[in-house]
Amino acid sequence: MRWPFNYVLRCAAIACLVCVTAVARAQAPNGPANAASHDTAPKVNPADVAFMQGMIGHHAQALRMTRLVGERTTRKDLRGLAEKIDASQRDEIGMMKRWLTDHEQPVPPDAAEHPMSMEPGMPMAMPALMPGMLTEPELSQLAAAKGAAFDRQFLTFMIRHHEGALTMVAQLFGTNGAGQAPEVFRFASDVDADQRVEIKRMKAMLRSPAK
Repeated sequence: MRWPFNYVLRCAAIACLVCVTAVARAQAPNGPANAASHDTAPKVNPADVAFMQGMIGHHAQALRMTRLVGERTTRKDLRGLAEKIDASQRDEIGMMKRWLTDHEQPVPPDAAEHPMSMEPGMPMAMPALMPGMLTEPELSQLAAAKGAAFDRQFLTFMIRHHEGALTMVAQLFGTNGAGQAPEVFRFASDVDADQRVEIKRMKAMLRSPAK
């Protein structure tokens, strides 16, 4: 059977067009699929990044403070408070580091990774002081205290430290467009709620006799 010449010519043209299109799509560097593969990094608000980075250093200093409690107090309630702060803030440091890594943002060093550098006077990468944070002389003052004097200083300093964290949360939510990503909003809200509760507890401990 012989096919009409015009029919054969049309089939050949269609086949050529299909081949050319396939080759062009395979070689195109900026096609939709290719562009998507090069644009997978999650978009983040700079204020969210700064909050997470800053709160890592803020939490790390709280861990330096809680490490001093065991050998300097006889109060069971103070030891319990310190253990709670240590456990929760250590977990939160891990979460913040994962968030920064997932969003391809720099992860600052923190003292939680280097226990030997947590004691006052030991060398460490100290972040810039943020709201509520203690100076090195204040940390040394706290480390030198014992008994009731230590209890008062620890509670006073930690209340100030927690209030500084509340300030950081307020600054985050007061920045246009910041604090709206689900993980950041949830974490900042939890910090605000949890530390308000702990501030209330610590103020009550300051007024109460040792337990």
